[in-house]
Amino acid sequence: MTYLVMRFQSVGNVAMTVPVLESVCRLHPQDTFVMVAKKRLSPLFYGLPNVRFHEADFSRGGLKGLLQLFHELRTYSIDAVIDLQDVLRTKILRFLFRLVGLRNYVVDYGRVEKRKMALQGTRHLGPLPTEFERYRRAFESAGLATDEAFTTIPVNVEASSAVEQLYGVNTERWIGVAPFAKSKTNTWAYQCTKDLIVRLSRTPNTRVYLFGSGKIECELLRQWASIMPNVVNAAGVLPLEQELELMRYLDVMICMDSANQHLASVVGTRVITLWMGTHPNMGFAAWKQQPSDRIQRDMACRPCTVHGTNHCRFGNYLCQQIDVNTVLERI
Repeated sequence: MTYLVMRFQSVGNVAMTVPVLESVCRLHPQDTFVMVAKKRLSPLFYGLPNVRFHEADFSRGGLKGLLQLFHELRTYSIDAVIDLQDVLRTKILRFLFRLVGLRNYVVDYGRVEKRKMALQGTRHLGPLPTEFERYRRAFESAGLATDEAFTTIPVNVEASSAVEQLYGVNTERWIGVAPFAKSKTNTWAYQCTKDLIVRLSRTPNTRVYLFGSGKIECELLRQWASIMPNVVNAAGVLPLEQELELMRYLDVMICMDSANQHLASVVGTRVITLWMGTHPNMGFAAWKQQPSDRIQRDMACRPCTVHGTNHCRFGNYLCQQIDVNTVLERI
Protein backbone atom coordinates (compact mmCIF):
# COMPACT_ATOMS: atom_id res chain seq x y z
CA MET A 1 0.00 0.00 0.00
CA THR A 2 0.98 3.63 -0.46
CA TYR A 3 0.30 6.07 2.37
CA LEU A 4 0.32 9.85 2.09
CA VAL A 5 1.81 11.47 5.22
CA MET A 6 1.27 15.21 5.65
CA ARG A 7 3.23 17.43 8.04
CA PHE A 8 4.18 20.57 6.13
CA GLN A 9 5.92 22.60 8.85
CA SER A 10 7.40 23.80 11.23
CA VAL A 11 11.00 22.52 11.34
CA GLY A 12 10.77 21.13 14.88
CA ASN A 13 7.43 19.41 14.35
CA VAL A 14 8.53 17.84 11.08
CA ALA A 15 11.73 16.62 12.77
CA MET A 16 9.56 15.00 15.45
CA THR A 17 7.87 12.85 12.82
CA VAL A 18 11.19 11.20 11.94
CA PRO A 19 11.51 8.67 14.82
CA VAL A 20 7.92 7.54 14.30
CA LEU A 21 8.05 7.41 10.50
CA GLU A 22 11.34 5.50 10.60
CA SER A 23 9.78 2.84 12.82
CA VAL A 24 6.74 2.52 10.57
CA CYS A 25 8.94 2.22 7.47
CA ARG A 26 11.14 -0.40 9.11
CA LEU A 27 8.20 -2.49 10.33
CA HIS A 28 6.34 -2.20 7.00
CA PRO A 29 9.02 -2.50 4.30
CA GLN A 30 6.44 -3.63 1.76
CA ASP A 31 4.58 -0.29 1.98
CA THR A 32 5.48 3.12 0.54
CA PHE A 33 5.12 6.38 2.44
CA VAL A 34 4.89 9.68 0.57
CA MET A 35 6.05 12.38 3.00
CA VAL A 36 4.87 15.89 2.16
CA ALA A 37 6.74 18.81 3.76
CA LYS A 38 8.64 21.96 2.88
CA LYS A 39 11.46 21.26 0.43
CA ARG A 40 14.34 22.29 2.71
CA LEU A 41 13.29 19.61 5.22
CA SER A 42 13.91 16.67 2.88
CA PRO A 43 17.33 15.82 4.48
CA LEU A 44 15.48 14.74 7.62
CA PHE A 45 14.21 11.69 5.73
CA TYR A 46 17.54 10.73 4.20
CA GLY A 47 18.17 7.00 4.15
CA LEU A 48 14.58 5.85 4.68
CA PRO A 49 14.26 3.41 1.75
CA ASN A 50 10.47 3.31 1.44
CA VAL A 51 9.89 7.05 1.92
CA ARG A 52 9.30 9.22 -1.12
CA PHE A 53 9.59 12.91 -0.31
CA HIS A 54 7.27 15.38 -2.05
CA GLU A 55 7.73 19.13 -1.75
CA ALA A 56 4.85 21.16 -0.29
CA ASP A 57 5.23 24.30 -2.39
CA PHE A 58 2.73 26.95 -1.29
CA SER A 59 4.26 29.78 -3.30
CA ARG A 60 1.45 29.19 -5.80
CA GLY A 61 -0.97 30.29 -3.09
CA GLY A 62 -4.58 29.67 -2.14
CA LEU A 63 -6.97 26.99 -3.29
CA LYS A 64 -5.38 26.85 -6.72
CA GLY A 65 -2.06 25.81 -5.20
CA LEU A 66 -3.75 23.13 -3.07
CA LEU A 67 -5.59 21.74 -6.09
CA GLN A 68 -2.31 21.54 -7.98
CA LEU A 69 -0.66 19.77 -5.02
CA PHE A 70 -3.63 17.37 -4.88
CA HIS A 71 -3.22 16.45 -8.55
CA GLU A 72 0.54 15.98 -8.08
CA LEU A 73 -0.03 13.64 -5.13
CA ARG A 74 -2.61 11.55 -6.98
CA THR A 75 0.15 10.38 -9.33
CA TYR A 76 1.52 8.25 -6.48
CA SER A 77 -1.61 6.05 -6.46
CA ILE A 78 -2.30 6.82 -2.80
CA ASP A 79 -4.31 4.24 -0.79
CA ALA A 80 -4.79 6.19 2.47
CA VAL A 81 -4.01 9.61 3.96
CA ILE A 82 -2.37 10.23 7.35
CA ASP A 83 -2.60 13.86 8.48
CA LEU A 84 -0.07 14.75 11.18
CA GLN A 85 -0.89 18.47 11.23
CA ASP A 86 -4.68 18.96 11.05
CA VAL A 87 -4.76 22.55 9.80
CA LEU A 88 -6.90 24.20 7.11
CA ARG A 89 -4.61 23.18 4.23
CA THR A 90 -4.44 19.54 5.27
CA LYS A 91 -8.20 19.48 5.95
CA ILE A 92 -8.89 20.67 2.41
CA LEU A 93 -6.56 18.01 0.99
CA ARG A 94 -8.18 15.36 3.17
CA PHE A 95 -11.59 16.41 1.86
CA LEU A 96 -10.39 16.15 -1.74
CA PHE A 97 -8.97 12.69 -1.14
CA ARG A 98 -12.21 11.60 0.54
CA LEU A 99 -14.06 12.65 -2.60
CA VAL A 100 -12.05 10.07 -4.56
CA GLY A 101 -12.76 7.39 -1.95
CA LEU A 102 -9.64 7.41 0.24
CA ARG A 103 -9.77 6.87 3.99
CA ASN A 104 -8.24 9.58 6.22
CA TYR A 105 -6.47 9.24 9.57
CA VAL A 106 -5.82 12.37 11.63
CA VAL A 107 -3.55 13.20 14.55
CA ASP A 108 -5.20 14.26 17.80
CA TYR A 109 -3.12 17.36 18.37
CA GLY A 110 -4.60 18.09 21.82
CA ARG A 111 -4.99 21.80 21.19
CA VAL A 112 -7.65 22.25 23.89
CA GLU A 113 -5.73 20.49 26.65
CA LYS A 114 -2.53 22.33 25.72
CA ARG A 115 -4.29 25.69 25.96
CA LYS A 116 -5.80 24.59 29.28
CA MET A 117 -2.33 23.80 30.61
CA ALA A 118 -1.10 27.21 29.45
CA LEU A 119 -3.93 28.82 31.44
CA GLN A 120 -3.80 26.64 34.56
CA GLY A 121 -0.18 25.50 34.71
CA THR A 122 1.33 22.06 35.20
CA ARG A 123 0.12 21.83 38.79
CA HIS A 124 -3.42 21.25 37.55
CA LEU A 125 -2.65 18.85 34.71
CA GLY A 126 -0.26 15.93 34.52
CA PRO A 127 2.15 15.47 31.62
CA LEU A 128 0.34 15.43 28.29
CA PRO A 129 1.07 12.82 25.59
CA THR A 130 4.24 13.64 23.68
CA GLU A 131 4.06 14.64 20.03
CA PHE A 132 5.71 11.31 19.24
CA GLU A 133 2.88 9.47 20.99
CA ARG A 134 0.30 11.52 19.10
CA TYR A 135 1.95 10.71 15.77
CA ARG A 136 2.20 7.03 16.70
CA ARG A 137 -1.51 6.89 17.49
CA ALA A 138 -2.31 8.38 14.08
CA PHE A 139 -0.29 5.67 12.31
CA GLU A 140 -1.70 2.94 14.54
CA SER A 141 -5.25 4.10 13.79
CA ALA A 142 -4.41 3.28 10.17
CA GLY A 143 -3.39 -0.23 11.22
CA LEU A 144 0.37 0.45 11.08
CA ALA A 145 2.55 -0.85 13.91
CA THR A 146 5.21 1.40 15.48
CA ASP A 147 8.00 1.01 18.02
CA GLU A 148 10.53 3.18 19.89
CA ALA A 149 13.73 1.67 18.53
CA PHE A 150 14.82 4.73 16.55
CA THR A 151 18.28 6.06 17.47
CA THR A 152 19.52 8.22 14.58
CA ILE A 153 19.06 8.88 10.88
CA PRO A 154 21.79 7.33 8.66
CA VAL A 155 24.98 9.28 8.06
CA ASN A 156 24.84 11.32 4.87
CA VAL A 157 28.33 10.47 3.63
CA GLU A 158 28.56 13.32 1.13
CA ALA A 159 27.37 15.93 3.64
CA SER A 160 29.62 14.50 6.37
CA SER A 161 32.64 14.72 4.07
CA ALA A 162 31.82 18.36 3.31
CA VAL A 163 31.62 19.14 7.04
CA GLU A 164 35.01 17.50 7.66
CA GLN A 165 36.54 19.59 4.89
CA LEU A 166 35.17 22.76 6.48
CA TYR A 167 35.77 22.06 10.17
CA GLY A 168 38.01 19.00 10.44
CA VAL A 169 37.34 16.05 12.73
CA ASN A 170 36.35 16.41 16.38
CA THR A 171 39.46 15.69 18.44
CA GLU A 172 38.53 18.15 21.20
CA ARG A 173 35.20 18.89 22.83
CA TRP A 174 32.70 20.38 20.42
CA ILE A 175 29.72 22.18 21.93
CA GLY A 176 26.81 23.54 19.93
CA VAL A 177 24.85 26.55 21.14
CA ALA A 178 21.56 27.62 19.55
CA PRO A 179 20.78 30.73 21.59
CA PHE A 180 17.53 31.88 19.99
CA ALA A 181 13.93 30.80 19.56
CA LYS A 182 11.04 32.29 17.61
CA SER A 183 9.42 33.85 20.67
CA LYS A 184 10.77 36.07 23.44
CA THR A 185 9.31 33.88 26.19
CA ASN A 186 11.30 30.92 24.82
CA THR A 187 14.61 32.78 24.57
CA TRP A 188 17.17 32.98 27.36
CA ALA A 189 18.31 36.45 28.41
CA TYR A 190 20.73 37.92 25.86
CA GLN A 191 23.48 38.67 28.37
CA CYS A 192 23.30 35.19 29.89
CA THR A 193 23.68 33.59 26.48
CA LYS A 194 26.65 35.75 25.60
CA ASP A 195 28.27 35.07 28.98
CA LEU A 196 27.87 31.31 28.49
CA ILE A 197 29.49 31.41 25.05
CA VAL A 198 32.38 33.56 26.30
CA ARG A 199 33.08 31.22 29.20
CA LEU A 200 32.87 28.12 27.03
CA SER A 201 35.20 29.70 24.45
CA ARG A 202 37.85 30.17 27.16
CA THR A 203 37.68 26.52 28.22
CA PRO A 204 40.75 24.53 27.09
CA ASN A 205 40.32 22.04 24.22
CA THR A 206 36.81 23.31 23.47
CA ARG A 207 35.30 24.61 20.29
CA VAL A 208 31.86 26.26 20.25
CA TYR A 209 29.56 26.17 17.21
CA LEU A 210 26.71 28.66 16.95
CA PHE A 211 23.42 27.68 15.28
CA GLY A 212 20.44 29.78 14.30
CA SER A 213 18.32 31.10 11.46
CA GLY A 214 17.01 34.43 10.26
CA LYS A 215 19.08 37.33 8.95
CA ILE A 216 19.31 39.26 12.22
CA GLU A 217 20.22 36.18 14.29
CA CYS A 218 22.82 35.00 11.79
CA GLU A 219 24.48 38.42 11.63
CA LEU A 220 24.64 38.69 15.42
CA LEU A 221 26.14 35.21 15.74
CA ARG A 222 28.64 36.01 12.99
CA GLN A 223 29.76 39.07 14.94
CA TRP A 224 30.13 37.06 18.15
CA ALA A 225 32.20 34.41 16.38
CA SER A 226 34.46 37.08 14.87
CA ILE A 227 35.48 38.45 18.28
CA MET A 228 35.47 35.31 20.46
CA PRO A 229 38.25 32.71 20.32
CA ASN A 230 37.36 29.10 19.49
CA VAL A 231 33.86 30.09 18.38
CA VAL A 232 32.59 29.18 14.90
CA ASN A 233 29.42 30.53 13.35
CA ALA A 234 27.41 27.84 11.54
CA ALA A 235 24.19 29.89 11.42
CA GLY A 236 23.02 30.50 7.87
CA VAL A 237 26.21 28.97 6.49
CA LEU A 238 25.31 25.34 5.81
CA PRO A 239 22.45 23.58 4.02
CA LEU A 240 20.36 21.45 6.35
CA GLU A 241 22.01 18.14 5.42
CA GLN A 242 25.43 19.51 6.39
CA GLU A 243 24.07 21.21 9.50
CA LEU A 244 22.69 17.86 10.67
CA GLU A 245 26.04 16.16 10.11
CA LEU A 246 27.85 18.92 12.02
CA MET A 247 25.39 18.41 14.89
CA ARG A 248 26.23 14.70 14.78
CA TYR A 249 29.87 15.57 15.52
CA LEU A 250 28.97 17.59 18.62
CA ASP A 251 29.46 16.28 22.15
CA VAL A 252 26.43 18.24 23.31
CA MET A 253 23.97 20.84 22.04
CA ILE A 254 22.64 23.67 24.24
CA CYS A 255 19.42 25.26 23.05
CA MET A 256 16.02 26.59 24.00
CA ASP A 257 12.67 24.91 23.37
CA SER A 258 13.26 25.30 19.64
CA ALA A 259 13.71 23.28 16.46
CA ASN A 260 17.40 22.72 17.17
CA GLN A 261 16.70 20.34 20.04
CA HIS A 262 14.84 18.08 17.61
CA LEU A 263 17.39 18.40 14.81
CA ALA A 264 20.20 17.40 17.17
CA SER A 265 18.15 14.52 18.57
CA VAL A 266 17.50 12.85 15.22
CA VAL A 267 21.28 12.55 14.69
CA GLY A 268 21.75 11.11 18.17
CA THR A 269 23.38 14.11 19.87
CA ARG A 270 22.74 14.79 23.55
CA VAL A 271 20.83 18.01 24.14
CA ILE A 272 20.62 20.35 27.13
CA THR A 273 17.45 22.42 26.84
CA LEU A 274 16.38 25.60 28.62
CA TRP A 275 12.62 25.91 29.13
CA MET A 276 11.00 29.20 30.00
CA GLY A 277 7.53 30.21 28.80
CA THR A 278 6.80 26.69 27.55
CA HIS A 279 7.11 23.41 29.47
CA PRO A 280 8.26 19.87 28.52
CA ASN A 281 5.07 18.46 30.09
CA MET A 282 3.19 19.77 27.06
CA GLY A 283 4.84 17.04 25.03
CA PHE A 284 7.41 18.92 22.96
CA ALA A 285 10.58 17.52 24.58
CA ALA A 286 13.05 15.99 22.13
CA TRP A 287 13.32 12.28 21.35
CA LYS A 288 14.77 10.21 24.22
CA GLN A 289 16.66 13.10 25.78
CA GLN A 290 17.36 12.88 29.49
CA PRO A 291 14.89 14.68 31.80
CA SER A 292 17.85 15.79 33.95
CA ASP A 293 19.14 17.79 30.95
CA ARG A 294 16.03 20.00 30.94
CA ILE A 295 16.78 23.19 32.83
CA GLN A 296 13.86 25.29 34.03
CA ARG A 297 12.50 27.27 36.95
CA ASP A 298 9.59 25.89 38.95
CA MET A 299 7.10 28.74 38.77
CA ALA A 300 3.33 28.80 39.25
CA CYS A 301 2.84 30.86 36.08
CA ARG A 302 4.59 28.29 33.87
CA PRO A 303 3.78 27.36 31.23
CA CYS A 304 2.19 30.55 30.01
CA THR A 305 2.08 29.57 26.33
CA VAL A 306 1.86 26.51 24.11
CA HIS A 307 4.41 27.45 21.44
CA GLY A 308 5.85 30.71 22.75
CA THR A 309 4.84 34.32 22.77
CA ASN A 310 6.51 37.73 22.83
CA HIS A 311 4.63 38.90 25.90
CA CYS A 312 4.97 38.02 29.60
CA ARG A 313 1.66 38.44 31.41
CA PHE A 314 3.50 39.99 34.37
CA GLY A 315 6.04 41.87 32.29
CA ASN A 316 9.07 40.61 34.25
CA TYR A 317 10.12 37.45 32.33
CA LEU A 318 11.29 35.83 35.56
CA CYS A 319 11.31 32.43 33.88
CA GLN A 320 14.35 33.59 31.87
CA GLN A 321 16.44 34.10 34.99
CA ILE A 322 18.37 30.84 34.75
CA ASP A 323 21.88 31.14 36.17
CA VAL A 324 24.76 30.62 33.75
CA ASN A 325 26.58 28.47 36.31
CA THR A 326 23.64 26.06 36.36
CA VAL A 327 24.01 25.50 32.62
CA LEU A 328 27.81 25.18 32.85
CA GLU A 329 27.50 22.59 35.62
CA ARG A 330 25.06 20.58 33.50
CA ILE A 331 27.50 20.70 30.57
